[in-house]
Amino acid sequence: MNRIKLPLIAASLMLAPAAAHAESVSPRQIPQIHVTGEGVTALKPDMAILTLTVMREAETARAALDSNNKAMAGVMSAMTSAGIAERDLQTSNFNINPRYVYPKNNDGSTPPRIVAYQVSNTLTVRIRDLSSVGGILDKSVTLGVNQGGQVVFTNDDPSAAITEARGKAMADAINRARTLTRAAGIGLGRVVEITEQSFRPGPVPLAKSRTMAMEASDEVPMSGGENDYRVNVSVSFELEQ
Repeated sequence: MNRIKLPLIAASLMLAPAAAHAESVSPRQIPQIHVTGEGVTALKPDMAILTLTVMREAETARAALDSNNKAMAGVMSAMTSAGIAERDLQTSNFNINPRYVYPKNNDGSTPPRIVAYQVSNTLTVRIRDLSSVGGILDKSVTLGVNQGGQVVFTNDDPSAAITEARGKAMADAINRARTLTRAAGIGLGRVVEITEQSFRPGPVPLAKSRTMAMEASDEVPMSGGENDYRVNVSVSFELEQ
C-alpha cells in the first residue's frame, strides 16, 4: 500500500494568508464625542486708538508736501501738549499721488494730464486717558485733520481677560459633553484633543460728521462701553461604554 506524504511547504502556504489577514486587522477604534465650548469675558477699555489723516492738495508735489507738513506738525504738537507720550504717536501711512484729468471723448491719442498732487500723512494715536478722546479728536480736526474716521476702544493688556474666557470655554465644553453623554447613558472618558480660537474686539468706525467736514464743533461725544474677549474651544473626549 502506497502512502502519499504531503510536503511541509503546503502547510506553510496555507498559514501565510491567515497570518497576513491577522496583521491587516486594525485595533478597535475607541468611540469619541466632539464638542465646542465658548467663554466670554467683558472688560472696560482703558485705551483708545485714533487714526488721523491730513490730506493736502496743490499744483506741485512740493507745495502739497509743505502744506501737509505744516498741518501735521501742528497736530503732533497738540498731541504732546495733551499729554500723549511719544511712544504713543506713530506715523502709519504716507502717500504722494498725482491727480489726473482725463480728456472727454478721447480716442487714445491724448494722454491724461496731471492737474495737482495730493499728499496724505496718517498718524496713529494711542490715548490712555479715555476722558480726553473727544477733546483730542476735535482739536486735531481744527488743526487740519480731514480724513480718517476710525477709533478703537481697547485694552492695553487683556491677557487676564482672555485667560478667564479660556477657562470658561473649557468648562462649557466639559458641561456640554457631560450633558450629552448622561442623556445617552454612556460614560465620559479622557480628553484626547483640544483646539482653541480667540477673538478680540474689532475696530469701531467713527461716523463722518460735521467734524470731518472741518467745521467748528463742540467736543465729540464718545462712549467706550465694554470689550468682549471671546474664546472658543473644540474638545474631543473618549466615550466609556
